[in-house]
Parts: sequence; C-alpha cells; structure tokens
Amino acid sequence: MPEAPVKLYLDKLLKDCRSIARRLALLSGPVKEQALRAMADRVAADEEQILAANGKDVDAVGKSYESDVTKDRMKAAVARVRMTGDHIKEIAERLRVIADFPDPVGAVTSRWERPDELQVSRVRVPIGVIGVISEMSPLATVESIALCLKSGNLCVFRGAPEWSLTHKAIETGLREAAEESGIPAGAWILIERPEKEVAVELIRSGKSLDAIIPRGSAGLRKTVAEQAKMPVLCDDGGLTQLYVDGDTDIPMAQNMVINSKVQLTGAPNSLDTLLVQQFIGRQFLPPLINRLLDQFKIEVRGCPKTIALMGQMAMSGHTAIIPATETDWRTQFQGRVLAVKMVEHIDEALAHIVEHGPCLTAVIATTRYESAMRFAREVDASAVFVNASSRLHAGDSYGMGADIGLSGARLHAKGPIGLEQLTCEKYVAFGSGQLRLPHPVPETYFDAIMLKRP
Repeated sequence: MPEAPVKLYLDKLLKDCRSIARRLALLSGPVKEQALRAMADRVAADEEQILAANGKDVDAVGKSYESDVTKDRMKAAVARVRMTGDHIKEIAERLRVIADFPDPVGAVTSRWERPDELQVSRVRVPIGVIGVISEMSPLATVESIALCLKSGNLCVFRGAPEWSLTHKAIETGLREAAEESGIPAGAWILIERPEKEVAVELIRSGKSLDAIIPRGSAGLRKTVAEQAKMPVLCDDGGLTQLYVDGDTDIPMAQNMVINSKVQLTGAPNSLDTLLVQQFIGRQFLPPLINRLLDQFKIEVRGCPKTIALMGQMAMSGHTAIIPATETDWRTQFQGRVLAVKMVEHIDEALAHIVEHGPCLTAVIATTRYESAMRFAREVDASAVFVNASSRLHAGDSYGMGADIGLSGARLHAKGPIGLEQLTCEKYVAFGSGQLRLPHPVPETYFDAIMLKRP
C-alpha cells in the first residue's frame, strides 16, 4: 500500500497537537518530575533492546557505504551511529538532571503595584507546540522531548534517519513510562518517515507550530532560517572568536585555544577564528599551531603574518598551514578547521569581530583588567568569556541543566535555550474594579447604573 502524501501525513500527525498542548500546559510540576524519573528508569531498563535496535541501524549505515571506495568515510559514519551502554547511561542521567530542575511554568518573574492598587505580575507560560529538526544523536532526541515536556510544551521531533530504529526503541519506552505517570497520550510527536520532504513540510507548518528549533549543521540552519513559517528559537550560526591579548598567561591561553577548538570540533561554540596580538605571536603561535597540526589534526588557515611566521616550519618537515581567504574569516566551520590572524592591538581585534559577525561566542585571554572589561563591554555576542574556554557556552556550564541549543538572536533569548527560555511571559493583574479613565459614564451616575442592573 503506497504511503500517504507528505502533507496529508503531517496534517494527520499534527491534527490534535493544539488541544494536547493546552493539557500539557496545565500539568503540575510534581507530575512532570515523576514522569521524567520514570522515563529515566525505563531507558536504563531497556538498554538491551535499545542497543539491539541500534545494531540494526549501524548495519544499515554500513551497507549503504559498501559500494563507496572511501572506507574511512564508512568507518566514520558507522562510528557516529553506534551506541554503547555508556550512551544509555548518559541519556538516563540527563533525564534525571532535567527532572531535578524547578518547573518554570507558573513562576512569577516580577510583581508590582500601581498607584490605583492594581497588582500586576509577569508569569512564565509555555510557548505551545515546538518543532525540532535534528541531525544529532539520540541524546539530543531525549533532551528535546524532556525539556519540552518539563516546560509544558508539545515537542514535534524529526530526527536523523540513520537512527530511526534506535529512536523508535527509546521513544516507545519513554512514552509508556510517561503515560503510566499521568502524562496525556500524544505529549510529543516523533516523525518516523525519513524523506527530506517531511522536514521541509514541517518547517512550513506555521499554523500548527509556534516555534521551530534546528539542531545540526550550518546547511540545516540555513534551510530552516530561509523557509520557516514560524519563529526560529535556536539560531546558533554566529562565529566563535578568541582574542589572545599581549598581556596574558601563555600556557593558560594555549590550553584555552586547544579546548575551545578540539574538545568537540562539530559544536557551534567550537573555535572558528583565533586572533593573537602580534607582540606575543612568535612566542605563542609556533608551538600551539604545531600541536594543532600534528597532535590534533586541525587544518590551520593563516593570515599573511601567520604564514610568514610559520613558513620555516614547513621546510623543517612540519605540516604546512594554508593561506586564509576572506571567506574563512566569516565561516562557522563546525569541523577540524581553524583560522588564525595576528593583530596589532585590541582595537584591531574588536574591529575584526565587528566586521566578521555575527558573533555567537567571544573569548579574551588576558591578565589585564582594562582589556578584559573593555572586551566584555564592547563585543556583541550571545556570550563573552574572559579566560575560559568557548565550549563552556552551554546550559550545564551555567547551572541551567540541559539546553536544546544556543541562540545568537536578538529577540526572545540569547545563549542556551533551556527550560526558562522554552517559556514566554504573560501579564496577570488583580484589581478591585479599577477602570481606564476617562470612563464614558459620569461618576455621578455610577450608583444609579449599578442599581438598574438585573
């Protein structure tokens, strides 16, 4: 039997999402916490079934590369999809972390009283129905579902097809555990069809979705930004740039660069551009670049000054660096590539960051207080770090627990999109008959009008 057209398939899936989202918004904090703990226990208990399903996904990925002459690509793809018991434990632990955090729904963020004694409050409420399109591992799947559930939202999730059986095995147990704990049926939607057209149609489902979150490559984010018919919550396409000041602790700064670039090269907050004050360039760069090239296999693209400084290294048998192009200064690499530029002073570094924005994460390595404060004040980024790795730009580093992605947008929220950022605020006001003046009925007739009411 042929499958239904993509639009009909999605329309059927999303038919009742609004009514279910209203029920989710009213769930109490203890019910959601209990459900998330039960979901964590279920994931841990289902480890054998999940790994068996993952084995089938791994086999399917391997077979898809059988005719490919590049065996390294096949090995990398298989390694990316394969899960272990440690991955299952990490998923269960992440669910428990999310369960532990306070429920953001209903939190009063501010309260004040007006001169007419009207009491006004701002209260956190769920956004509604949130679509998530992910190219990431099942950990991102579970995070997305759990964060949306805890914040009272309905998650419509479309994951990477290479984990299809793994997703299904995990999601089946999660759903059963949640419903047994009092969560309404349909509290999240997992899209199982693998066609790219499904993702494109979801991006255009503005009548059903209140917001959408892309979790993956620059290409995915670009597609979502260009075609989305609803607000995009996580726009993490800005650059991550690190400036090493002339006054700095060199070993500390070198470790910061290595951690910012190598700790997870595919992350959006992985280092893209390294700016080094040329006063310390000769002392700072050669040993660092050689380690990046030889030990960590990072491709380094340098400015003319950096090329000249490192030129003798290629002659002595070291791997050569590559001349940087103008495009490199504007590229979020999310891979094993780093652009390096020497600058005369902090003014040139700040001008470079402004010219080659937007900036997602900005870092300065310095021992000079004035430089640190000026950098923190002047750089427009979703996060600015002084003497700390850019990889710390994440919800767990801030004590927010898990996050569903980073945002460099100017509206709604910058930085990690965690539980609070998955809510918005509404006003609640308590009065005792206050009216907007001037009232159309003269004050002398108030009592007469009241008496005439049935």
